[in-house]
Amino acid sequence: MNFMKRILLFWAAALLLAACSKPQPQAFHVIPMPDQVTVNEGVFPVAGALVSYDDQLDSLSAKAVGRFCELLQSATGKPCNGKNGKTIRFGFNPNLAAEQYSIEVRPEEVEVEASALNGFVYAIETLKQMLPPAIYGGKPAKADWVLPCVSILDQPRFSYRGMHLDPCRHFWTIEETKRYLDVMTAYKLNRFHWHLTEDQGWRMEIKKYPRLTEVGAWRNGTVIKKEWGSNDGIRYGGFYTQDQMKEIVAYAAERGITVIPELDLPGHMVAALTAYPELGCTGGPYEVWTRWGVAKDILCAGNEQVYTFLEDVLTEMMEIFPSEYIHIGGDECFGGDAEPDRPDPWDICPKCAARMKALGIKKGPQAKHYLQNYVTARVQEFLNSHGRKIIGWDEILEGDLAEGATVMSWRGVQGGIAAASKGFDAIMTPNGFLYFDYYQSQERDKEPFGIGGYLPLEKVYGYEPFDGISAGAEDHILGVQANLWTEYIATPEHLEYMLLPRMCALSEIQWCEAEKKDFARFDASLDHTFAILDAMGMQYSLDCRGKIGLERQPARNAEELEAYLAKKDWGW
Repeated sequence: MNFMKRILLFWAAALLLAACSKPQPQAFHVIPMPDQVTVNEGVFPVAGALVSYDDQLDSLSAKAVGRFCELLQSATGKPCNGKNGKTIRFGFNPNLAAEQYSIEVRPEEVEVEASALNGFVYAIETLKQMLPPAIYGGKPAKADWVLPCVSILDQPRFSYRGMHLDPCRHFWTIEETKRYLDVMTAYKLNRFHWHLTEDQGWRMEIKKYPRLTEVGAWRNGTVIKKEWGSNDGIRYGGFYTQDQMKEIVAYAAERGITVIPELDLPGHMVAALTAYPELGCTGGPYEVWTRWGVAKDILCAGNEQVYTFLEDVLTEMMEIFPSEYIHIGGDECFGGDAEPDRPDPWDICPKCAARMKALGIKKGPQAKHYLQNYVTARVQEFLNSHGRKIIGWDEILEGDLAEGATVMSWRGVQGGIAAASKGFDAIMTPNGFLYFDYYQSQERDKEPFGIGGYLPLEKVYGYEPFDGISAGAEDHILGVQANLWTEYIATPEHLEYMLLPRMCALSEIQWCEAEKKDFARFDASLDHTFAILDAMGMQYSLDCRGKIGLERQPARNAEELEAYLAKKDWGW
């Protein structure tokens, strides 16, 4: 080899080494995919960059920027003081909608603009997903701490982007609930539906009715799997104090999430009836349910004391929860599956019969549905008089529904289609697409024991909320929500496993315009998402990668999880 060739090879190797040593940005794998993205040449180094914001930002937006700065400092090990000569600036732009944001990343500066808290929160979550996953870990990490140069203008498709949690069948602590909110924040959800009352446990403190938590929050055991005559004999329960619920409301609000509480009525009330049996048709005695399914017992629609009780409870709820909506349930009031041979109490209750007669409701199979409409209407009128609105499960459509109610379509899509065609607003949460307590794999022997059903990630992603909605009625579809019921989910590890990554697919249904959804692109982003979830300490399913079962996931505390799994009969 002659001298000139050696020189050329030396410089080529030097150039290659220099190129390899330059910090490399993460590939653009943001979920949900922003509406408009242009990836440009170059990178912006974040370690040591100055983080600043306009004086016009409100206090919660400024606090969100402060949390982002703290994360950068923790992950990079360098303060956000601008010693690297770079700046990340958060600016107020009144021309952007409340949930809209823009990001311009250039080699010398990052400009983020929004007009309100939610826009700033979503911009920050997009920036975090463009950084190495270690940003979510809360501790120093060696990584290429650079952002790719990009231009982003982003906004959501739907205004209501919800996730539901059931703490009644199994109870979740305040800290576990905050972790749930954290992952919702990461994927830009903005409504937390908190199902706080059930047959198996009443979970919210109501000061005027202390027995609701003294008695109704506890059950004398839990059915084992689906062996309906069995009981583990372990006293189980818990509840949230009003201060704790206010803590969750504040924590969620700082992250752009509204908490929508649910008082399920007039059915699913056995826990309340156990505490105050005079509210039922028979007067009891009742017992907080230790099994799953649908109970026959129900609030007595003919008893005026029931409406006083409901208004008192709702009054205290409104002092805790500032949300526009309060969910009033309304599902599965009749035909309880646990006692098929027992008549529905409203069919044989003298007080309910007298109420139906006074209302002019004719006898027949539909009579009790019209009586339920009366209960719903009274609660709706009371809440409306206090500036609030109701959401109810799609059963509230049966009979006559008062104007202004919002319908949550869970028994498939038909409830939402019917509601929109009648001029009611609707939220789509069909069980066939968005019930995250369903199995993720068809190999059930390798999965934790569950309620049944089969809902893989790709099916969740493929749901289109406007399918079947008549032309011109699309504006009545406020948004989309997934539900996570916890009859068979007893630990945080299992809860997170059922939630993720299906909630990531949900976020794209909620955020992305239909024509911009692309499962291949989404799937290509999942490995980056899994690295983020690992950094957060979250459990998740890898069924979409051919790995099945909770025991195969990285544990938040591996020793504790191993010990738990060793003594727990999951039915594997």
